[in-house]
This record gives sequence, C-alpha cells and structure tokens, in this order.
Amino acid sequence: MHPHPNILKTSILALTSAVVLTAILALEPQAGSKGLHMPYAEAGLSERQAAEHLLSRFTYGATPEDIDRVVRTGLEKWFLEQLDGRIPDPQLEARLSGYDALNKSNAEVLAEFPRPARLYQEALQAGYIKAGTDPNDKKSPEVRQGIKDYMAAKGYRPQQELFHQFFTQKILRATYAKNQLHEVLTDFWFNHFNVSLTKNECAPYIPAYERDVIRPHVAGKFRDLLLATAKSPAMLFYLDNFSSMGDNDQMQVQRARVERRIEQKMEEEKGTDAQAQLEKRKARLQSQGLNENYAREIMELHTLGVDGGYTQQDVTEAARVLTGWTIFPANEEGPGKFIRKMIDQVGEDRMTSVGFVHEGDFLFAMSRHDTKEKSVLGHRFPAGHGYDEGVELIDMLSRHPSTARFICRKIAVRFVNDAPPASLIERMSKVYEQKDGDIAELLKTLVSSPEFWSKEARTEKTRSPFELAMAAIRTLHAEVTEIYPLNNYITRMGQKLYYYQAPTGFPDKGSFWINAGSLLNRMNFGMDLATHRIPGVRFDLAVLDEGHEPESASAALATFAPMLLPQRDIAPTLKRLDALVNDPSIGEKIGTAASHITPSDEPDDEMMDENVGTKAKIKPGGKKSTAILLQPGKNDALSQVVGIIIGSPEFQRR
Repeated sequence: MHPHPNILKTSILALTSAVVLTAILALEPQAGSKGLHMPYAEAGLSERQAAEHLLSRFTYGATPEDIDRVVRTGLEKWFLEQLDGRIPDPQLEARLSGYDALNKSNAEVLAEFPRPARLYQEALQAGYIKAGTDPNDKKSPEVRQGIKDYMAAKGYRPQQELFHQFFTQKILRATYAKNQLHEVLTDFWFNHFNVSLTKNECAPYIPAYERDVIRPHVAGKFRDLLLATAKSPAMLFYLDNFSSMGDNDQMQVQRARVERRIEQKMEEEKGTDAQAQLEKRKARLQSQGLNENYAREIMELHTLGVDGGYTQQDVTEAARVLTGWTIFPANEEGPGKFIRKMIDQVGEDRMTSVGFVHEGDFLFAMSRHDTKEKSVLGHRFPAGHGYDEGVELIDMLSRHPSTARFICRKIAVRFVNDAPPASLIERMSKVYEQKDGDIAELLKTLVSSPEFWSKEARTEKTRSPFELAMAAIRTLHAEVTEIYPLNNYITRMGQKLYYYQAPTGFPDKGSFWINAGSLLNRMNFGMDLATHRIPGVRFDLAVLDEGHEPESASAALATFAPMLLPQRDIAPTLKRLDALVNDPSIGEKIGTAASHITPSDEPDDEMMDENVGTKAKIKPGGKKSTAILLQPGKNDALSQVVGIIIGSPEFQRR
C-alpha cells in the first residue's frame, strides 16, 4: 500500500525543513550567543586582545589563563553566561559558609549585633557599669569590661564582627567568584544607590541591603531595582524618608493627641530624669514633618540627573507623594517602635484594610501620608490615594527620557571611559526606552558597539584602590585568609569600603583616585604585596613562572610583565620599568618618598572594635616598611620586580 501523496509531500517538506534548520544552526554562533556580535575585529583587535578587554571591564582582573578560557568558550557566549550570572560556584560558597552573619535577616542582626550606644545604656541599667560613670568614657577598662560581661550574659556579638564578615564576603567574592560580572555590577549599583556605614541608624541594615536589594536586581529591570532601594530600611534611614510625614487633618489631630499625652506624663514626672526624656520626645514630635532628602536624591542621583528637568517644587511634591514610606520595626527599640505597638494592638489585617502596606522590612504608614492632590513633572496625583501613588511616581521616574540618558551615561562611564561618546549614550538610551530599562539589554548594546572596542576605550579606565587590590590578588593567584590587613591597605590607598558618606557614591573618574600621595601608596602596596608583607595574603611566584629562576632583574621583568599585563602593548612599559628594577636603591627611594606623605593624605588605617577592644592594625609603607624592604632575604629581586609592575601606571589601568 502506497502512502497518500499529501502525506508523502508533507514528510518530504518536514525532512527538508529539518535539514535546512540543522544547516542554519550549524552556521549560527555557539549556543547562547545568538544575536550578539562584538565588533572587535573591525577595531583591529585579535580574539585574545578582545578577550582581555572584556575581562578588564567585566571582571576584577585577568590572567593569561582567563583569556584562554574566554577564547575557548567564545567571547559572546562567555559574556552572556556572565550576564546570566548563574554559573555554579561551590568553592566560593564553601569559603563563605563559615560567615553566619551574612545570611541573617535584619531582625536577627538587630537582635544579635546591637549598636554600641545601646549596649552602653543597657549595661548601665543592668548594673554592669557603675552608676555615675561618665557616658563619654566608654573606652575606659572598667566600662569596656562591663560591656563585655553584659554582652556575654545576653548572648550579644560585637557589631564590628558583622561588618568584618561583610567586608570579608566582598573581598572573597571579588577574588574567587566565577560570576565575576555580577560582582562588578553589584559594586556598580551599590555605589549608584549608595548608603554609608557612617550613618549609625542605617549601618546594621547595609549587609542585607547589598544581599537582598542590590545583588538580585543587577542585570534586571532598572525600575525593579529603583523600587527595591526605595523600600529598603537602609535607604529609608540613610536619606531620612522613614521620618517624613504628611501635613493633613488626620496627622494634625494625631500629633496633637500624642503631644497632650506627653505633656500629661511630663506633669506626672516633674522633677525626675524621666521628664527630661519626655521633653526630648516632645521636641522630636514638634520637629516632625516633611523631609525632602530622599525625594531630591531619587531625582538628582538615582534617576533624572542634576540636569533632568525637575524643579525644587517637583522635589517638594515628590516628597509629599513618598510620605509614609517608612520601616517596619524589627524590634521594640529605636525608631518606629510606636508604629509597631499600634499594629500589635489594632491588628495587621485591620491596618491593611485602611491603607497600610507591610512587605518585609518596609511599611507604608497611611496615617503618615499626605492624601492631598500633588503634581510632579506635570503629572497629577489626585487626592485620596496612598501607597499606589508612590509606586506610580517611581514608575514614572524610571521611564523618563532623562533617566534613560543619565543611567546609560553612567554605565558607559563605568565600562568605556570617563568621557563616553554621545553616539553610544544615544544608542543605549533608545534601547533603554524600547526595552523598559532592561539592564542586561543595555550591556549587550554596549559590547555590540564600536565605541566599546575603540582605541579611546581600551585601558583608559583607572582602577579604584579596591579594583587594583583585587586585580593584583587575582593575577598572582593569591590565597586570601584574612581580610583586615588587605582592607586596611585599600583604605590607605583612598577607598574606605562602605564608608563613603555622600549619597553620590565614589566618583567614577581617574582624577578622583590619582594624586601624588595615592600613587606612592599604590607603589607601596605593590611592593608590600609582592614581598609577602600583607598578612593573610599568600602566593608563590615560582609556581607562576613554573619554577624557572630569572637570570636578572631585566629577565624577571620580561617574564612577569606579560603575565601581569596580558595582551597589553608593554614595550613602552618595559623600557620605563627596566631602569627602576635595576636601581639598587629603588626600595629606599619609595620608602623615603612615602614617609613624607602628610597625615592628611592618608586615611586612618586602624580598625577598632568599640565593644571588645580588638585591633587589626597594619602600617604599610613608610620608614618601617623600607627597613624590611632592604633586609637581605626579605625581598628578593623577583618579588621587587613584581611589586614594581603592580605599582606601575600600566597596571593602574583597566
């Protein structure tokens, strides 16, 4: 029996289609890289040179082995895998597994790592510190011992331990993570939405802020990232929106009611210590009202940019829209405790029914919200609304054309150069608007653009102190077992991680990082790292050179410069550095120059635990370091050459 002609025809068409499809797939780029083309060949770059450029911008440092890996994988496929950010990383997870504070909720952090000021007051009330002790004398042996005993009795841990674990994870992730692009993006977006440990109220919330707010959104939609930061207790405390209150009839009645209660209690407590506390509370109540800090920064720094077309009136109106956006108190201490008591008394279901919104650590308090009509950037917000109008404002800001240009320019500055071409920013801005602020699509557009591969972009970004340190660690295949000394050195070079006080974050410009003092500190870092004088960092140069012993300093320079500066045009660098490596007094000259840096040029490089008095201190550079440098056996010629390469101008660039 013969098949029906139509069936035979269908089978032939299906077979033909399958063959054609197979041929098409065979001609396409490797799996995962479909639709992405990197025009590096048109810019005159070889595949290995292009791989080095990708690695220099989207990781914390490249080695020749890394370049080999990217070339084997395929540049487009490697980039998309990094953008996806889901490469299994069991070794990193194992390194981080011993740091239990990294996974704690904000409530757990507040319960286990109380602020020093709170500890002092509690220890005093509990009798662990003698009554009448000077409250400013918190570092006296008696006070410190009293606090230490009280902490042991309560099961508390020093807050500095929390921060130590937090700093540790940043350095370990930058050093060892396989998903390097997500680490770079986490650093970038944290800096864009900066919060600072210098502000005590927000400090305990910052580890969870990076973990739960920044990290999950680094390659997603900008709108989602913006909304998540707006609702974070770290941001709410840092820019004071947690206390911003509307001025409406309901608020005036409520404020008057609370003020009367305070005055009644003040009358009852007349002549006692409690009266003074009540007076402070009354003064705080009277000072409460609209706070414009966050509204200003969400426009100026987070979305539209300083020239984004808004006015002071828009800032005020936006602040009114965001009244009531506050924290859900994680405990019964500190700001918001009265709201928590109210919710506990009335019940959360009932509060929700009248407009309150509770999501994790975020609370929209309808009773604090300005319900009158508002207008921002010409957009009308009708009266009578609540949480929804804040979300609407954030949507509007995230989709504004000025935001598209501002965010795209900032990304281009980070990954191209300090003055990216207008053509690139325009192209990325169109993609931002077409793809609704999809960060991954913006980065694909970036690496598909000729501007990214141009001569003006390559090695034209200056490494920050953190990037410099991480690049050196990764390039030397170093093992990091203790981060305090390394973190102190990063601080000494001018970047105190998580402590930048201004909401702008660290400026992303080479001129900010480089001056005479910082260059000397960077050279000292290279010397001290290469000669094993930074505790907690170990590596073996002989392994890198496969056991070969260079015959001279010049030979060592010729061997190690290509390892530390792979795929760079190092001929000019070799010429400049050859005179240095053959100068027998170079170490002494560097040390002498460093010893003349004024104290104002150097950040404080001591980290003190205020609660238990432990120190981690290192004094790199200077005369003491020079003395070690010149001791026989402490600094062989090979190490000195490697140190000079790391401290060289070429290594400062990425």
